[in-house]
Amino acid sequence: MVYEFLLAFAVLFLPFLIFEMLTGASHAPLVEHLRQVLAFVVLGIYFVHQWTRKGQTLAMRTWRLRLIHPGHERVAPRVAMLRYLLCWLWVLPAVIVCGVFGLQHWQALGTVLAGILLWSLTALLDKDRQFLHDRLAGTRLVQLPAPPKKHKTPVHPG
Repeated sequence: MVYEFLLAFAVLFLPFLIFEMLTGASHAPLVEHLRQVLAFVVLGIYFVHQWTRKGQTLAMRTWRLRLIHPGHERVAPRVAMLRYLLCWLWVLPAVIVCGVFGLQHWQALGTVLAGILLWSLTALLDKDRQFLHDRLAGTRLVQLPAPPKKHKTPVHPG
């Protein structure tokens, strides 16, 4: 998950750089909301594209995970979009709690991290160990087999 976060940061870097140059790095409330919308849209495009293309983001390839839609050859864009929206359930309840109670900085970070931890536990409640958002979207994460190990042939001098 940390690796996926780092990749998401890289995906957001150029759009945010352009946005900041266009807005003069303003912190006006409207600009702050537009910044959040930009992040939501850019990340949505990235994840939906990756899931519909090969069923994997770069981080998922690293961990040999693939997103599938059982009974279908590929994950349809509509299903990938639904999954993307449902993935926000990892943080949305915590963000709402932060807003209601005015939590900021470390308190907000702790609340969001606690929410992520609690959401991850939903997989333990599922008989197939799938996350709730995958169950609701009709998708599944599957572990791919490890590639066969390549045996190095010894090089004999001469």
